[in-house]
Amino acid sequence: MQDKFFRSGEHWVWLNAGAIAICLVLVIGLLLQIAVNGMAHFWPHSIAVMDVKTGELSERIAGDLVDEEIAIIQGEEVPQTLVRVGNRDVYGQDFRWIADSIIKNVQYPQEIIALERSEWGHFYGFFVDIESAGERLNLGVDWHSKYEDFFQRAEGLHDRVKEIESNEVRDINHELEELRLEERRMQLNNVSDPVRLAEIEEQRKALQADFAVVQDELGALYQQLARDVMIVRTAEGNERRIPFEKIVRLYQPNAMNILEKIGHYFAKVWEFLSDEPRESNTEGGVFPAIFGTVTMVLLMSIIVTPFGVVAAVYLSEYAKQGTVVRIIRIAVNNLAGVPSIVYGVFGLGFFVYYMGGAIDNAFFPEAKPAPTFGTSGLLWASLTLALLTLPVVIVSTEEGLARIPKAIREGSLALGATKIETLWRTVLPMASPAMMTGLILAVARAAGEVAPLMLVGVVKLAPTLPIDATAPFLHLERKFMHLGFHIYDVGFQSPNVEAARPLVYASALLLVAVTILLNVAAIKIRNRLREKYKSLEH
Repeated sequence: MQDKFFRSGEHWVWLNAGAIAICLVLVIGLLLQIAVNGMAHFWPHSIAVMDVKTGELSERIAGDLVDEEIAIIQGEEVPQTLVRVGNRDVYGQDFRWIADSIIKNVQYPQEIIALERSEWGHFYGFFVDIESAGERLNLGVDWHSKYEDFFQRAEGLHDRVKEIESNEVRDINHELEELRLEERRMQLNNVSDPVRLAEIEEQRKALQADFAVVQDELGALYQQLARDVMIVRTAEGNERRIPFEKIVRLYQPNAMNILEKIGHYFAKVWEFLSDEPRESNTEGGVFPAIFGTVTMVLLMSIIVTPFGVVAAVYLSEYAKQGTVVRIIRIAVNNLAGVPSIVYGVFGLGFFVYYMGGAIDNAFFPEAKPAPTFGTSGLLWASLTLALLTLPVVIVSTEEGLARIPKAIREGSLALGATKIETLWRTVLPMASPAMMTGLILAVARAAGEVAPLMLVGVVKLAPTLPIDATAPFLHLERKFMHLGFHIYDVGFQSPNVEAARPLVYASALLLVAVTILLNVAAIKIRNRLREKYKSLEH
């Protein structure tokens, strides 16, 4: 019985099934760990006020309890708690490990507030009063409605400042730069046109006048923003003054019911998906990184697909099979194993410095010495990743072409079709699902790559998106943000690692979700193509 079981080869089936099951459990476990740690980042945790006593010294600390562990100190096990104390401008740190044995009298007061600030992170403490134009309002306990009025006013002024700086100032600077480049272009071409030069000077003066008006408005807005200040008190009893322009959100987690906490949770999730980053990427959202990742992957897909398909068709359908083609196939397969950072170095040297420098010399001499394409950017990052994923597309397409029966080609040729017609109308459509499989694998790898991007285009903070309303709308020369680099930067380059750790999980979960969405779109297309050309296989 046992010999029959092994001779039938059934044990290999069970072994493979077991290996797949273990892989699935590991992948699901990893995703669950990322999801639990990442999504918990947005929940409004209760804030504890505790007395901490060390010898004769005692202090009162407010913060949310983040983690617990047992540390080994001088050979003894010491239970301790990680507390997010916030108030970085007061304590110089956001987190503190405190031994459980010195924590006394833990309370959760309803009136304690948590402030999210645009600078210095969270503030935990108690509301005292609001000061407007240097005068305290003495609001007392019924301060919430007045606070909302002041907050709405500050938010409106802040939105107007952002609109001016992001749109009006940017447009004026863009037009001034265009005039400068046109003037410089005329100088390089030895074009002397006094009428046009006078027009340029007139337009420049008009733009400078507009810029002065915008600056005056900005100055007035900043003065209005500085009018109102919230006075708060730390757990130790020290008063602090926080300008309303620095307040992003105020909430009282200890007084919130479950529905309010859920509402706060989804508001934070939406902010994470749609807003710009703050505090060196450790607060706010990651929308520029999502946008940059998707744009780069789509551009990479547009570049790599035709190159990979053409190369595979040539190797499979036209090249004379022999030693040379075999060597090329070995070289292509080996390219898939080259470390990605090598592609980054190649992209920096060939694409950025050589090709980018040549493009600048040929088409943008007026902008020099400032580089246009001779620096890292979206185009060079997409080309580098296209080169990195090219072997995957070539191999998948070749495998798809090899699976098409020879009789189909011969039948098409026998009916009078030329080789190119046979290829275009019969062979390639039937091989299209395999091409899409290669593209899916390419997208999965490109979305997660970080090392080459650090050399050819990605940055910690990009001031503008690679696509906007300014012609030519798609700015291939611009640097961009990427979710993979965001994870690396926040997790390993942040000065506040404890504060950044939950955000790393959240960003990793988002990167997995973006990759899955891109792959699902490609799988849908592949399945549709497979159904469409299924009849050709019979």
